[in-house]
Amino acid sequence: MASRWRRRRMCVLHADAPAPAALETVSGRGATVRSNAQPACGSTVKLVHPAAGEIVAEVHAISETGIELSFAGDEDSVGFALSAVAADMTRSS
Repeated sequence: MASRWRRRRMCVLHADAPAPAALETVSGRGATVRSNAQPACGSTVKLVHPAAGEIVAEVHAISETGIELSFAGDEDSVGFALSAVAADMTRSS
């Protein structure tokens, strides 16, 4: 989902404690964020986006590209992803 129109929106990742997170990719099935937070794989976290709201996710993997989160893949997940992408597309520079 990286393209020239999409800017990374700063979010808050609530794991053990709230931490800033840059939203790298997002879809109805999950997201990748960069953060200094170090949640354990399999743990439940909350991702708060300034325009899309908040979503509960499971930490699927931690890699060099970031923390991979899995969403439920339901209507709420798709709505969160669409809102996040739309907000990034319309954000003023």
